[in-house]
Amino acid sequence: MLRKDPFAIGEYYHLYNRGTDKRSIFLDKHDYHRFVILLYLCNTSEAVSLENHLRKGRSFTEIFELDRGTPLVSIGAWCLMPNHFHLLVKEIVPDGITKFMRKINTGYSMYFNKKYDRRGNLFQGRFNSKNIYMDKYFKYLFSYIHLNPIKLIPGESQWKEVGIKDVKNAKNFLMDYEYSSFLTYINENNLYEKIINKNNFPEYFPDKISFWNEILEWLNFVKDGPLQE
Repeated sequence: MLRKDPFAIGEYYHLYNRGTDKRSIFLDKHDYHRFVILLYLCNTSEAVSLENHLRKGRSFTEIFELDRGTPLVSIGAWCLMPNHFHLLVKEIVPDGITKFMRKINTGYSMYFNKKYDRRGNLFQGRFNSKNIYMDKYFKYLFSYIHLNPIKLIPGESQWKEVGIKDVKNAKNFLMDYEYSSFLTYINENNLYEKIINKNNFPEYFPDKISFWNEILEWLNFVKDGPLQE
């Protein structure tokens, strides 16, 4: 089935999907790490075989040193949650997003179903996408995506609707949350920095201080109203 708004080279998109029936798609740290590796390895026009690399004994760090070849998309931000994920991407080659997401979906679903001895679709149908037209909304998405993990904090599940009860605790939680590009924007030496390509996105945050300030503004803003996507 064709999409209502086909992907176009040079355009930016917010991609997201969740587990079928809202089921969890990451059950332990190894699941998260698997998906993170796929975010890097699947972003290529070349064939991908993670199993071959693992059989050769390559470590998590060594896999991020591999030359992938020509990328399919540019990734500006990402976040994994227990039952869904968010990606902020730019289409850079024809059908790049479609090919990339097909590799991610197939690779991770096969891994997950084999590991947990299940069958059928893991994800809730075709991934969702929103074309980003407005600059204000574009900048906001960097905060929206990176602030998603706050709902995992006990007592903060409704923070988008009622505000954050403990901002300091939320800040510390984000600093400890491994499964997003948040730490890449805070620490340029982060292992996951090779997943994203900041140069292909607007320079909203020229340094980590400006990024932190933007995050802090949203952390405090939601006290006066809900944060909505």
